[in-house]
Amino acid sequence: MYTQLFNLLCDKADDKYGGRLPVHVRFILDEFSNIGQIPKFEKLIATIRSREISASIILQAQSQLKALYKDNADTIVGNCDTTLFLGGKEKSTLKEMSEILGKETIDLYNTGESRGKETSHSLNYQKVGKELMSMDEISVMDGGKCILQLRGVRPFLSNKYDLLKHPKYYLTSDADERNTFNIEKYLSHKLKVKPTDTVEVYDCTIEDTNEAADEIQ
Repeated sequence: MYTQLFNLLCDKADDKYGGRLPVHVRFILDEFSNIGQIPKFEKLIATIRSREISASIILQAQSQLKALYKDNADTIVGNCDTTLFLGGKEKSTLKEMSEILGKETIDLYNTGESRGKETSHSLNYQKVGKELMSMDEISVMDGGKCILQLRGVRPFLSNKYDLLKHPKYYLTSDADERNTFNIEKYLSHKLKVKPTDTVEVYDCTIEDTNEAADEIQ
């Protein structure tokens, strides 16, 4: 299904619109590791961007991507311009986020004292590099914070958006249960006639049994 979606959109962009779709199409691929492997996805994600198509890959841990796409996982991540870390405790993800954040320079000094017949003191200054956030610091990051990295911009710590403040929050099922999407009702094609509806009734019965038998044959 996903292969057909991508191929159809790319063909439409190339054959009808000169290489770019007039309306941007965004794939929000939630639970990406549970939808199965999309054939040649590492090539698709590298080519769809120029056609006004984007894909948001949502994972609980980056190790899930490597388990599903093996060596192509790094290619997929490399073609994503934005990385948003919402929190987690998976070691490989924490290590990669710590490396992405880089290091900061700090001043380090050591003091020493030796005692004997004479007391001597020593003081040593040096500049060293320290991770901006270590793995343990990222693992205990405030649940209301997130780390965002955009291509060409250094990663930064930000507050998560408060869903309750969204202007369309009242349309969600969290705000009102009546907004819950009913899939069974959506897929049902049965016509429900109300007492106030005006309808036309046609009599399709065949009185002549011989004529009916001929038509059945």
